[in-house]
Amino acid sequence: MAKLNIAPTKSNLLSMKEQLSISQNGYELLEQKREILVQELMHMVDKVKMLERDIDKVTARAYPAFKRMLMADGSDQVKRIAHDIHYEFEMHEKQVVIGGMSFASLDVKLPEKQLFYSMIGTYANTDAVIGEFFELLSLLTQMASIRTIVWRLAEEVKKTQRRVNALDKMVIPQTLETKTYIENVLEEKERENVFVLKALKKRNDSKAEE
Repeated sequence: MAKLNIAPTKSNLLSMKEQLSISQNGYELLEQKREILVQELMHMVDKVKMLERDIDKVTARAYPAFKRMLMADGSDQVKRIAHDIHYEFEMHEKQVVIGGMSFASLDVKLPEKQLFYSMIGTYANTDAVIGEFFELLSLLTQMASIRTIVWRLAEEVKKTQRRVNALDKMVIPQTLETKTYIENVLEEKERENVFVLKALKKRNDSKAEE
């Protein structure tokens, strides 16, 4: 690692010591941040896996239920029922704090389910399908929110890791090498000054003896 191109002076030595201290503290803080973010990321990944399993389970129920409804009621009846059903879904953005960072998340408020069961028709099939797809919609919304957070967390981990690497592999070694270089030059100058002073003292002592 090449040292910084600065003059070997005492003021620059103090500056290098200060910069080294700041860089080392920054490295420790960033490393702690990286570890926290990685832990949170793994926790969110586990949530994604659980949601995937839940979605698979509900999907395995929802689509067969829809198929049964089509077979029992017929496509025309299903279209008529669908035309008469109206639901308002409220979606809004909310902020979620994870690892000390704020992330935008999507939240959906499901409307109250209406029952369409009738002694004349076969609306019980409709109610079952609606229930399954309500649950599926809720899970898919959660999945969309969590996947977005996972993506942002992963990007933040990468960014933090790059900063950690820059400090560890470049900034700290370069500052340390520059500090060592300045110390060596100043120590050499100090030894030269001591040697010159001793030589002058010796010469002055010799003159005094004459």
